[in-house]
Amino acid sequence: MLKFISPPLPHFITCGEDTYASGRSHVDRSGIGVFDLLFVTRGCLYLAEESLPVVIPAGGFGLLRPDRAHRATEPCEEETHFYWIHFQTFGGWSEANAEEGRKAILSLAEGEYPIAHPFSFYLPQTGNLLAPESAYTHLREMLALQAEMSAFSYWRQQLLFQELLLQVQEESRLPAGGAYWAIAEEAAAFLRRSHRETFTYKRMAEELHFHANYISLCMKRTYGCTPLDYLTRYRIEQAKRLLIDTNEAIGSIAEQVGFGSFPHFVRCFGRLAGTTPKAFRMRFRQS
Repeated sequence: MLKFISPPLPHFITCGEDTYASGRSHVDRSGIGVFDLLFVTRGCLYLAEESLPVVIPAGGFGLLRPDRAHRATEPCEEETHFYWIHFQTFGGWSEANAEEGRKAILSLAEGEYPIAHPFSFYLPQTGNLLAPESAYTHLREMLALQAEMSAFSYWRQQLLFQELLLQVQEESRLPAGGAYWAIAEEAAAFLRRSHRETFTYKRMAEELHFHANYISLCMKRTYGCTPLDYLTRYRIEQAKRLLIDTNEAIGSIAEQVGFGSFPHFVRCFGRLAGTTPKAFRMRFRQS
């Protein structure tokens, strides 16, 4: 299972299709620098990514990493047809069961418009599609667009690629609920949903059915911060948006985003944004 942190979303590079006769093998490659996503429509590909077997039967898919060697373990036993997609990401990614190499939390720079909220999605390295024909339809359209070489066709390929990734994730087994990164994301979603309400660790633990200390550990490992720090950052982001987009009083905004104390709001805003709420608003209101 690979974990991808967005934004930005992974981007499509190119795609193709191939048919191997019985007895032919996939080429051996090492460190190609892009992700290789394979969809087999008939036959079977027998591969390995270093020591990890990647067997892709008809109706299945396989995802090869850009930084590892992959090789054929045995030739095709029958005629095998498959589509392939090369893609890359500028966002963070890692194995979902490994320590995070890059945290999903982003810093708030002085004067910066509210940031996009980081989120993660997971793609297994092998699996079977419940509705393979839907995926194949997308792949055939992406191939047809490949010949046009226009800005519109490239844009359309990107959209089809994102829909394809979404299908792969939705039809595959989701991460186990006990995994620390899954618990961290459940906690983050809870904090965003309830950011206007008074926060207590007890309520969060009751909502998620895990001990508060364990939830905090999961969030530190995944996001690099405690639940309270995450909530404070999220509240400040919401406040920034309201300061720019509305004429509401600053005290009212502080209350709307969940701060029970105006002085505490001002202190948190200054610490994270490097300025006062009033100065932040005026920065964006000047002609």
